Amino acid sequence: MLDKLKEILGKVLPDLDMSTVTTDTKLIDDLGFDSLALMMMSMEIEDAFGFRFKEFVRFETVGDVCDYLENRI
Repeated sequence: MLDKLKEILGKVLPDLDMSTVTTDTKLIDDLGFDSLALMMMSMEIEDAFGFRFKEFVRFETVGDVCDYLENRI
C-alpha cells in the first residue's frame, strides 16, 4: 500500500523525494502539504481506488492514509 500511496503523493507534489517517505512521515510537517495538497491527494486516492470519501478523515501521517486504505479496501 505504501508504494501505491507514494505514487499518488508524487502526482500531488512531483518535487517530493519519495525515497525518504515512510509510514511515519507527517503530511504537513515533513512533506509540506497544505489544504489544497490534501484535497488533491484525496481526489487522487478516490480515482485510484474507485471510491468517494463520505466523511471527513484527518490524516496526519502517511501511515494513517495507508491504514485507512487497507481497512477500506
